[in-house]
Amino acid sequence: MVGDPVRGLARIAEHIVDPAIDALVVEYDDLPIGYIQSWDPHAEADHPCCDQPVGTRGIDQFIGEPQLVGRGHGTAFIRLFVENLFGAGAPRVITDPNPRNSRAIRAYAKAGFKEIDRRMTISGEAVLMGRNALPFGPLQAIR
Repeated sequence: MVGDPVRGLARIAEHIVDPAIDALVVEYDDLPIGYIQSWDPHAEADHPCCDQPVGTRGIDQFIGEPQLVGRGHGTAFIRLFVENLFGAGAPRVITDPNPRNSRAIRAYAKAGFKEIDRRMTISGEAVLMGRNALPFGPLQAIR
């Protein structure tokens, strides 16, 4: 987890009780290795991603085991999670990594995400990336 782990765990605790966020532990070989969540960008009227199509889900995740970073695990579980979101009816899945987080941007690109635009979020500047369920159409911001 990048940053302060105490603050990160406190935020996860808040997300667990938030009905707009689905929070899950990621396991590999029956061992917990990370965290992934999906969120509704329409849950707040002023959310920086509320311009996305209705039903869109946003995702965030991390791998908590340093020896597993950079080995393709993130891309693999992102792909699987996104396919499950599409199967549940989401027309689009978005994510908003920091533009300086090249490792995350590469992992999302390998999982099929493309850049939509850049915008400010509650965490600062972000690269809004998305992946559409087929045959939803081209990626674009809806402003």
